[in-house]
Order: sequence, then structure tokens, then C-alpha cells
Amino acid sequence: MNRFENFKAGLIKDNPVFSLFLGICSTLAITTTVNNAIGMGVSVIIVLIMSNVIISCVRKITPDEIRIPVYIVIIATLVKIIQMLIQAYAPSLNTSLGVFIPLIVVNCIILGRAEAFASKNGILDSALDGLGMGLGYTLAVLSMSFIRELISTGGIKVVNPFNEAQVWLNLHIIPENFTISIFGSSVGAFITFAVLAAAVGAYKQHVTAKEEAAAKEEK
Repeated sequence: MNRFENFKAGLIKDNPVFSLFLGICSTLAITTTVNNAIGMGVSVIIVLIMSNVIISCVRKITPDEIRIPVYIVIIATLVKIIQMLIQAYAPSLNTSLGVFIPLIVVNCIILGRAEAFASKNGILDSALDGLGMGLGYTLAVLSMSFIRELISTGGIKVVNPFNEAQVWLNLHIIPENFTISIFGSSVGAFITFAVLAAAVGAYKQHVTAKEEAAAKEEK
């Protein structure tokens, strides 16, 4: 698999949320609004890329016996830096995401890519892998939050995380009488996740069937 294919795999084929079912806890919890999804998605992308690069750099000098604790320390350090920056410059986002920012440390996506990929590959490949998986996670939480916020509130509102008075997007699509508030709760999170996961699974099966049919025709 070349670099581009490896990068692209994280978006759909090996999407960390809908295909590998990693990071489900934070995905279900923070996808009540698009604002939350953007903040968490960007944070995960940054931590994934930086942790993959650092772990790729130290992989040859890290003893196998202590590699997991070393990875966790690296990831925890990066997450703490991100958390401090969010607290300083985007306090409203910090309040919305709450405990799920520090919990990025134990997110299976980040530790999984560190162990499965960054510890075995070069710096550039690891950085691209982190970017691909991070974008895949962000795509997943954005799609879930868009559906949940739209159905539960009737619209989508995105504000500048550094200045709440600045509204970037404010759409009202569904009349208030037709909104379904349950989609703002955990029940709505599970329903949305199940539908999107099924859709991704069906799409992957369709692509696989087409590839198999094409391979048979070539023979």
C-alpha cells in the first residue's frame, strides 16, 4: 500500500469510528453540536500527527518492554499542551468538551496507530497516517454532530471558538414543531451512530463487490 492509499484508507475503508469502531465513547458524547465536533476533531488530528511523528523518531531507541508506557507519556504530554491552549484561548469550547479533552490520552485511535503503524514506519509515512486517521475521525464526528444538531434543534450554528460573539454559520432548516429533541441525548447518539455505521458498511460491501466483479472480468 503506497502513501496515498494508506492516507485515503483512514477516511472510509479503515475509518477509525465507523469501520474499526475505535474512540466510540468520545464520539457518542461530544457530537451534540457541530462546534464540539470541530474542536475535538482538530485536537485529535494534531495529537495523532505529532504523536505518530515523535514515536516514529524514537521507535528504534525505545525498548520493547516499556514501549507502551513511553507512548502513553508522549501522548499525555501532547494532550496536556492542547488542553492548556484550549483553556487559554477557547474557554467555551473547553467547557463544552469537558473531561473528553484529557481522555484523548486513552483514545484507542491514537494509541492504536502508535503501536500498529508509527512504531514500525518512517516519519513521513507516520505523519500521513496520523493525518488520514485524524481526518477520518473528524469526518465521523462532524457527520454525526450535523445530523444530531439539525434534527434536535432544527438548525446548525457554528461560532468562532476564540470569540463566541462571532457567528460563522447560523442555519435554520427544520421548523421547531418538527424537531426531535431525543437526538440531542444519548439515545439519539446511538441511533445516529448505528445508521451511519450501517451506511459505511453497505458502501464498503458495494465497493468490494465491484472490485471482485472487475477482477473476474479481467480473468
